[in-house]
Amino acid sequence: MDKLEFLADDEYAGTRVDKAVSMFEPSLSRNAVQKLLEKGLIRVNGGTPSKNYKLKFGDKLLIDLPDPSPTEIKKANIPLDIVYEDGDLLVVNKPKGMVVHPAPGHYDDTLVNALMHYCGDSLSGINGEIRPGIVHRIDKDTGGLLMVAKNDAAHIALAEQIKAHSFKREYRAVVIGNLKEDVGVIDRPIGRNPYDRKKQCINGVSAREAVTRYAVLERYRYFCNVKCVLETGRTHQIRVHMQSVGHPVAGDIVYGGEKNDFGLRGQCLFAAVLGFVHPTTGKYMEFEAPLPRWYADFLTRIKKSNW
Repeated sequence: MDKLEFLADDEYAGTRVDKAVSMFEPSLSRNAVQKLLEKGLIRVNGGTPSKNYKLKFGDKLLIDLPDPSPTEIKKANIPLDIVYEDGDLLVVNKPKGMVVHPAPGHYDDTLVNALMHYCGDSLSGINGEIRPGIVHRIDKDTGGLLMVAKNDAAHIALAEQIKAHSFKREYRAVVIGNLKEDVGVIDRPIGRNPYDRKKQCINGVSAREAVTRYAVLERYRYFCNVKCVLETGRTHQIRVHMQSVGHPVAGDIVYGGEKNDFGLRGQCLFAAVLGFVHPTTGKYMEFEAPLPRWYADFLTRIKKSNW
């Protein structure tokens, strides 16, 4: 059983203990943290806090991470596009339309189901039974590079890089309209939409810092092909940020409007570059995936149609 401990400083003071722990250890979801609280595996100043307890400055937290329990997720023989693999991790090019982990409506056709078939028991267990190996996620209709941890030590080391914002994540996106500047920074906090819990918004509930850097790669009549680099990793960050400056991602019916008039299946967004320090060797590694056919075909249609 691994142990984590930290002191509540200004960043965590006044924050509910479950949220604070998931902030401190990004590899733990809020649901996973709440289960640890229920089992008495999180202690504050030596005592077991209630799930509603708000941390005070100087509180000492001790977190026991139990050994992963066997999972009952169904294995599925779904082909994987593996970009890199070693004894600690995999880099996978997730196809557009694939859900990352089991959720209502998707119990046996997710990336996790495919990983269980391919890796067997060689996946980290920190993030719970339905997310073995998953260090970070991308949306169902966002394709691209995703990293998977094969053991808990690798998972913790990689999650620390996400927390420290040293993890490189670079996306390609086609946005509606023409951005005024060729390069720019969108620095607007993102939190849950108070009127729709499935959506995020600027200055929403429990908003946290969110920074996206962008650069225009190509300009068209009604669109821009852009590169977006995440300095933070909030849910739906690029989609929310682009909508907030009046240039939603093409095909995004959640943040761009109810209609998709471009023949796209979901947002035109692709996780193209992934860079990180290897948890064992300490060497920096960077991977870039080519644009998928659906993205390249959309750019071709834009050019031919003079959009």
